[in-house]
Amino acid sequence: MVMNDALKPLDLAAIKAVLDQVPDPEVPVLTLNELGIIREVAIKDGEIQVTLTPTYMGCPATHAIRDMVTEALVDAGYPAPKLYEQLSPAWTTDWIAPEAREKLRKYGIAPPNGNCGQGAQKPKACPRCGSEHTALVSAFGSTACKALYRCLSCKEPFEYFKCH
Repeated sequence: MVMNDALKPLDLAAIKAVLDQVPDPEVPVLTLNELGIIREVAIKDGEIQVTLTPTYMGCPATHAIRDMVTEALVDAGYPAPKLYEQLSPAWTTDWIAPEAREKLRKYGIAPPNGNCGQGAQKPKACPRCGSEHTALVSAFGSTACKALYRCLSCKEPFEYFKCH
């Protein structure tokens, strides 16, 4: 534990617990940790250092994510962290935690299918009825990392979190 004069002691476990609660600005049912965006948290030379990997280069949520991480720590009584962006290795949907995939499905977003490195994608199952009888409506949904599909069984539209 490192002490900071006017603020809380810099306790790595407590800091990570704060960051475990920071939601993704575009998919608020998931946290940044569940998405694998927070790559490393450390205390070095008396400061909090957080390494982030955006879901893709140029992601418009990157600034919001940085602000939310800083705000969460400052609101919890810690000093503002030093933030780093790590672009290599590039973020992949393989980093999404298994429990987060189920949260996506319950939220109405079809999670990415399998391991992205395995080549061909399986059909996108409807998160509402589970049918794989679906059709692509648009390669882009409400964000660039999602596509819009329609279930041909229950007729409901849904977003699919693209595998990348």
